Formats: sequence, C-alpha cells, structure tokens
Amino acid sequence: MDIRFAPMEGLTDAIYRRTHHQHYGGVSKYYIPFVSPTQHHVFTPKELRGIAPSRNAGIPTVPQLLAKDAEHFLWAACELKEMGYAEVNLNIGCPSGTVTAKGKGAGMLRDLFHLDAFLNQVFRKTPLPVSVKTRIGFESPEEWAEILEVLAQYPIHELIVHPRTRSSFYKAGTLCYDAFRTAAESCKLPLVYNGDLFEQTDCELLQRDYPGMPMMMGRGLVCNPALARMVCGGKGLERQEFRDFHDALYEAYRKELTREQAHSRMRELMIYMACCFDGAEKAAKGVRKSNPENYEAAINRLFDCPLATAPCFSQKGIGL
Repeated sequence: MDIRFAPMEGLTDAIYRRTHHQHYGGVSKYYIPFVSPTQHHVFTPKELRGIAPSRNAGIPTVPQLLAKDAEHFLWAACELKEMGYAEVNLNIGCPSGTVTAKGKGAGMLRDLFHLDAFLNQVFRKTPLPVSVKTRIGFESPEEWAEILEVLAQYPIHELIVHPRTRSSFYKAGTLCYDAFRTAAESCKLPLVYNGDLFEQTDCELLQRDYPGMPMMMGRGLVCNPALARMVCGGKGLERQEFRDFHDALYEAYRKELTREQAHSRMRELMIYMACCFDGAEKAAKGVRKSNPENYEAAINRLFDCPLATAPCFSQKGIGL
C-alpha cells in the first residue's frame, strides 16, 4: 500500500517525521510543510530547519513549495535539487486566509489564466519532477472541470486531489467524492487521493473503488500514528509503543526547543492523539489545560486510560 503523510504546519516537523518513521513507518513519503520562496531567494532559518537534508536523512521526504511566481518557485526547486531531493511538491490547495489573500495556495484557483502561465514557465524549466496538491475549486465544485483541464496539459509527476473547495476548509460533510471520480475517469495524470482518511475502513472503501490508489493522510495519521502501518497490514496501536513514541518526541523537542516551546508542541500533538484513549475526556482536558510544570502528570493520567479499540480523528474529540 502506498501511503503518504500530508504536511501539517506546526505538527509534522523534522523531529516528528523522524520519530514517526523510526517508531511506526508504513509511510512511503513524508511531505515537508510548505516553504514559501520570495524575491530575496534565500531560505529562512525556520525553513532550513525543515528542509535541511541532515534533518531528513534516511526518511523518504518531499519538500513542498507555496509560490505564485514561477521565478521564485524555480529558484527554490534548483536549491532543493542541490540538496539532493528528487521531487518537489507545489501547493495550490492551502485554504488559509493569509495564504489565499496573497494569491497563493488555493488562491491560485481563482485565476486559471495566471495558474496556466505559472505552470507553463515551471514545466519548461523545472530541474525536478513536480507533483501538485490541489483542491477542486475556490468556491464551488463546478470549477473543477476547468481546473482539471488546465492541470492536465502539464507533465505533473503526481496530482494529489483533496476533493473540497477552499470555502469548505476542512468542514465535516463537505467532501465531493464525485469530483475525484471525475479526475480518476478522465485524467491521465497519476493521481493520489487526500481527504478524510481517518480510520482503516475509510482506506478500505477507497481501495474498493480505486484498487492500488496512493493515499495521503493528515489528521487521521496524526491522531493515530499507527494508522498507516495498520492499513499496510501491520499491527495496530499498542500502549507501550505509543508511550515510547510520546516520550521520544518529548525528549527530542526538549533537546532542541525551550521548555515552554517543547510543552506547546507536545500539547498540540496530544490534543489530536487523545482520540487513542477511551473515556479520556477529563484526562484529555487536563492535557489541553496543562503548563510546562504539570504536563508530565497530565500525560500520565491520560496514558492510564484504556486504549480505544478503533482510534479515529474527531473534531469534537480534539476540542475544535
């Protein structure tokens, strides 16, 4: 099974990717949260911490770029090739308001003339294979046919389709599965499915309809770090392994970050991973409200709760 780990800003950083790969695996590609090149043609220290080859050694990683200027994209792609990367991913699906207001991410879907011109320049000069992660429209799924027509003109390495519009963000019940079906039936580009793969049965249903289809997981895999391995036929979540994964992450963050920063990062991750426990509402609330001084006690109380038989992402469960 070909499973990809979606980039999640502030969550799936280099430390997380390395630790997950060591403890769980099951992932064929980890996508690095986007880098946004500018006219200055220099990576920021934060961006370098994410893409530095030394921090991703031994892990199958793909850097992602957020850009609306082909010159900036091509500069970054050349730099990434020099670092040893074999592929670069273009993000035209990010729904963030601060991103789309600049005409980047899903904002590019509002102007298909500009998107076409951008892709034309990129694919004439790119030094690396370019995959594209997209949504199916900015406001309406009816935009998808035109978007797909533009994309289909280019030798995209892989087209990763999240079948929501930008206006849907990540709202429950807003997936447009028919839009993915349209791409699968009419587009000759290699496709990857992304969207609401929260538990093993979701993946099994997708594979029933599209056998062998590569799958990209985000929130579901952060919530249950064993999910990819399970879908690949491996074992599910186990208590001691899960605790070891948590402790390895926490130790790695404490070595690199301040105590407060390490707590903040772990607290955010554990708000997601609390779904792995049954009857843990009170303990999970304790983690959400914890501070650096009482975090470890709060985590101990959470890990005293029984493991869920089928951990699954839940917006209610993580307090969204």
